[in-house]
Parts: sequence; structure tokens; C-alpha cells
Amino acid sequence: MSHLRYSRKKRLMGEINVVPYIDVMLVLLIIFMVTAPLLSQGVKIDLPQAPAEVLPDEDKEPFVVTVDAGGDYYLNDDREAAASARDIEVKARAVLRRNPEVPFLVRGDGAAAYADVVRAMVLLQAAGVESVGLVTESP
Repeated sequence: MSHLRYSRKKRLMGEINVVPYIDVMLVLLIIFMVTAPLLSQGVKIDLPQAPAEVLPDEDKEPFVVTVDAGGDYYLNDDREAAASARDIEVKARAVLRRNPEVPFLVRGDGAAAYADVVRAMVLLQAAGVESVGLVTESP
């Protein structure tokens, strides 16, 4: 007695189930939205407001000297104040030697003494910087 076997051929499904990927994407989105504000670092300063034109976006990372309300100087995004005015001059000179096209900016707190902001500009000029920009906020 021969036993006939009938086997059904399973059809392959050519679709990708994307539902798990969407769930993972949404979880990652929520994680990034929660952690992004925690990652911002820097010195808290209140920039003066002035109607100024926005500088063209360049690929070069600027060298920024920040002056806080207490008259302390910070370089770029450092959280600790510069040890001395000489440090600012030496680092600016080194950056200028490596890349003369780097923009140099002074970011002064609105409550900072005018003399402290001018001193930062003088330190950059003593390092050989020809052009110094001032950072403001749009009103």
C-alpha cells in the first residue's frame, strides 16, 4: 500500500516586519530627547542683545574667549577659568600658528566690566590676532 504524501509548499514571505524597528526607534528618540539637555556644558553668561548680522557658517571651529560677570576668562568650552592672562595669549598664538584662518571671538557677559572684555581683546591682539569678533544674542 503506497501512502501518498501531499506536502504543501510553504510560500516565502518577502516582506520585512518593521514594527519592532519602529518601537526601538521611538525608545531611542525618547532617550535622546531626555539626555540632550543634560549634555550642554559651559559657563553661564548673559550675552548682551544687539541687532547684528549672523556670521557666515564656516567649517572652521572658532577660538572663543568667554568673560563672565566676575571677570574670569574661559577658553572655548572649558568649565574652568584660565589660570592667567598669559595662558590665553600662549594658546591663541599656538592656534594662530597652526591655522591662521581660525576666527577669534570674545563672548562677554552683559554684566561683565567693559575693561575685562577689552582686556580679552588686547590679549588676543598681543598674540598676533588681527581681527577679533564679539558674540551677541539677537533681541
